[in-house]
Amino acid sequence: MISNSVAAPLDPAVTLPTSPAPAPVANESPAGQAGAGRDNTLVRIETRRLTALFGRNVAVREVSLFFPTNTVTAIIGPSGCGKSTFLRCLNRMHELSEGGWATGSVLLDGEDIYSGTLDPVSVRRRIGMVFQRPTPFPTMSIYDNVAAGLRVAGTRRADLDQIVERALRQAALWDEVKDRLRSSAIALSGGQQQRLCIARAVAPAPEVLLLDEPTASLDPAGTQRIEELCHELKRQYTIVIVTHNMQQAARVSDYTAFFYLGELIEIDRTTQLFTKPAKEQTEAYLTGRFG
Repeated sequence: MISNSVAAPLDPAVTLPTSPAPAPVANESPAGQAGAGRDNTLVRIETRRLTALFGRNVAVREVSLFFPTNTVTAIIGPSGCGKSTFLRCLNRMHELSEGGWATGSVLLDGEDIYSGTLDPVSVRRRIGMVFQRPTPFPTMSIYDNVAAGLRVAGTRRADLDQIVERALRQAALWDEVKDRLRSSAIALSGGQQQRLCIARAVAPAPEVLLLDEPTASLDPAGTQRIEELCHELKRQYTIVIVTHNMQQAARVSDYTAFFYLGELIEIDRTTQLFTKPAKEQTEAYLTGRFG
């Protein structure tokens, strides 16, 4: 659930700020840093003073930032700093966690996904998510894994073959599985299973794709293929990726946001943040002084 006001009483140790705060975006905002030749000025998804809680415990505090269309934004920071919780708030997965609730707003194309006018299931079709470990449906074939969400949404049977093929091609998996679509998804390698999960996420043609440490359980070859996919998929989607691997963030992202103790410390173009961070905490993390 999400609330526009803070529930009372909260433990004094986790009392939320009540005074308005400017969006904690370092230097120039991402939209203002749009690259030439592509219209990145459109804000696809935005958070306004987003705070995520588990019961009375604050996991993410007052985060305001936005993600331009057709870009990759990496979220980095030490373990337990709220990265994955923040990501799950972007498509209303956080409210499915025990005790999970939030305050503030998440705007998708200017519309608050927590306003009550949008169905959570439809939100998750528009904002797809891929988790840390591959999660294919074990009792389903490769084909049925990709088609599962489409069938729930009422996609016509006549359209399924075309959409499944498109999704598998987008996930760079079609050539490897086209002759065994009816085989079990569990027979695929770990990297192939993760790409299958990406195909399942993009099959409904979402606007945003969330990746929560998608290569954490993969070998170097599988990791490289997923990273290559990020570059290819951003032509069609806005991508937000959580990663513990700073080298990966540097390779795949246009922008990088640094989180610490549940707060957004800094966000900037990846090249700028990694070479000349504006905040001392960011520099300390990047140089290995903590984390």
